[in-house]
Amino acid sequence: MGAGHVHRLYRHGRSPVHALPPHAKLAAVLCFVVVVVSTPREAVWAFAAYALLLAAVAYAARVPAAFLLRRLLVEAPFVGFALLLPFVAEGERAHVLGLSLSESGLWGAWNILAKGTLGVAASVLLAATTELRALLLGLQRLGLPPLLVQIASFMVRYGDVVTDEMRRMRIARASRGFEARGVRHWGVLAKSAGALFIRSYERGERVHLAMVSRGYTGSLPVLDEVTATRAQWTCALALPLTALSVCLLGWTL
Repeated sequence: MGAGHVHRLYRHGRSPVHALPPHAKLAAVLCFVVVVVSTPREAVWAFAAYALLLAAVAYAARVPAAFLLRRLLVEAPFVGFALLLPFVAEGERAHVLGLSLSESGLWGAWNILAKGTLGVAASVLLAATTELRALLLGLQRLGLPPLLVQIASFMVRYGDVVTDEMRRMRIARASRGFEARGVRHWGVLAKSAGALFIRSYERGERVHLAMVSRGYTGSLPVLDEVTATRAQWTCALALPLTALSVCLLGWTL
């Protein structure tokens, strides 16, 4: 893999969670999400237990609650959809504060909110404790096809390149006194978008030619061989295994 790349979700720190190998953390988060999704929605106490488990992980990783809550705002559209379910779903009705709400819609909204929030929180903790380059190495270590790993790597790197190019073009327009105020300025913005596409395409071509000239044959060299000891696997899988016991109790109680 190429040089490192730090994303905004990552929080620098030295904690036991940061030190775990990325593929072990990826497997743990995936298993945890599967367990959460498999939990019956009626077991409300189980979701509270999952939240406490994630809070313990956040404490061990030294991730502040404010940092985590701000990143959870990404699920706001799904929260809005869930809040509409009690009003549009069919079935028996329940009256709450003078409103006629569907009971199945209430359970559906709770199911989406609880499982979605826990899944997003687990993903945020993973991103906050693992550098993006390490995540890509972890995916490769878990057996994801190398071509998909390369595509993801290039997308991450050139996403920032394109964003920076857009910023420079915006500054160039502003330095010439341009300010988009209405429909009549859409033509200028459309031309800027076209120029951005051409520049991005040309840069991609130049990068590909440079890679081929340096011996690229379809695979990138792995500079860091990521491994995990039995103790690290045990530590990483403690979260999904504990959640699994909670899930089993939720089905039996």
